[in-house]
Amino acid sequence: MALSLYNTLTRAKAPFVPVQPPVVGVYLCGPTVYSEAHLGNARGPVVFDVLTRYLRHLGHTVRYVRNITDVGHLESDADTGEDKLAKAARAQRLEPMQVAQHFANRYRAHMAQLGCLPPDIEPQASGHITEQIGLVEEIIANGLAYEVNGSVYFDVPKYDAEHDKAGRYGKLSNRSIEDQLAGTRDTLAGQDEKRSPLDFALWKNASPEHIMRWPSPWGEGFPGWHLECSAMSRKYLGAEFDIHGGGLDLMFPHHECEIAQSQGSHSHTDEARVWMHNNMITVGGAKMSKSTGNFITLTNLFVEATGGLSQAYSPMVVRFFLLQAHYRSPVDVSDDALQAARKGYRKLMNGLRLLPKLEAPAAPAADGAPADTAAGDAELTKLTADLWVGLDDDLNTARSIAALFNLLRKFNALATAPAARAAVSDAALHAATAAYRALVTDVLGLRDEPRANAEELLALTLGFYSEAKADKAYDKVDVIRAALKDQGIVIKDTKAGVEWAYSEE
Repeated sequence: MALSLYNTLTRAKAPFVPVQPPVVGVYLCGPTVYSEAHLGNARGPVVFDVLTRYLRHLGHTVRYVRNITDVGHLESDADTGEDKLAKAARAQRLEPMQVAQHFANRYRAHMAQLGCLPPDIEPQASGHITEQIGLVEEIIANGLAYEVNGSVYFDVPKYDAEHDKAGRYGKLSNRSIEDQLAGTRDTLAGQDEKRSPLDFALWKNASPEHIMRWPSPWGEGFPGWHLECSAMSRKYLGAEFDIHGGGLDLMFPHHECEIAQSQGSHSHTDEARVWMHNNMITVGGAKMSKSTGNFITLTNLFVEATGGLSQAYSPMVVRFFLLQAHYRSPVDVSDDALQAARKGYRKLMNGLRLLPKLEAPAAPAADGAPADTAAGDAELTKLTADLWVGLDDDLNTARSIAALFNLLRKFNALATAPAARAAVSDAALHAATAAYRALVTDVLGLRDEPRANAEELLALTLGFYSEAKADKAYDKVDVIRAALKDQGIVIKDTKAGVEWAYSEE
């Protein structure tokens, strides 16, 4: 299979064809850095980390851009309220850029803990004011924006009137302009500058008390929130690029406005050929959101019981939790779900530990005759090929993880049954172990986390266990077993000696 992706714009899956192969441009809307990141903020970066990893695995040259919003994100999507970052800075009596730097650093550290590779480019909105002003000037020159009292607004009804159905405002979110107007009849109060309640700010005039401000042709002010992504994606990926991603909550109005800005400014493109949106994280069925107070910060989740959860969960367990569902499906957070994720994650890590044993050459048959491996190789080859079917089908990580467990069951059988091992060739088995390792570590980005007990300490403990068992000191044997189990480790007595594995309970 070739990689197919679901495009929100067309509401259909289609084979992915790069604009300029083998180069692929990917843009992900990043965080507004005014407070701690929560679990919901992590889903998009984890999903698009897997996407970029897989594109590279397929041989593409990827330029991955993930922005940082540090100006212009007001409290309301109706262009009202305070700048979120400036409000946080005032509350903490800090400079806005001090707050932005602090939480941007925290966000990057959390993404690294979750196994996300850093983006190739991570532009900040405040560092691209010139590009944003230039974009506004283009839109004004095309007659699709107007200036009032130092603020500039995008003229949505005029834009919609000048575009046919394929280019209309609302096509991404499947909303007609008539329905949007019907839902906003009473929202123009207090926004007398706007000609229509659907119009959105490209540039806002800064009030005297507003800290973050820059000179512009329309006076001192700051860019509208939607503007930065259009300007920065265009600068680093071109007028039309391959994939634009973000959370489902950004589809409208943020991404809808991005398309309008790009269409109205330069190339009459939809900015990106493929628009991908990950679904929401919920708690008790309600969307995780800072504005409602219904959220779990990553800082707390990694170290303590929080948000109704009975215990902390490690970053790799959280990553696995996010990947065990398809990215377009909602995911509800609970102890049961996270504990199941921990069990699944540990199974995959035990599989990685098993690979060196499997990769040892098969023992020759007692009579020296070559084994017939045709049937065994065919089964193993099919299990190996199945690993990638899910990812090729709209990045279905849940299906690929299920295929990993199917292959792992086969690995466990081969490791414990010499006859079964003799029935597969070294070549087929090495291809299977290489694919397992590549999918788990290189594409899904799962890694064995450092544990409190170092390998040396664990080896010493197992030595004590062996001595106690040899001395028939079974009370000590039971104590050591119980202590290791509390650390998530189980002891296995085998013919070859004492071994250990992660507990899957």
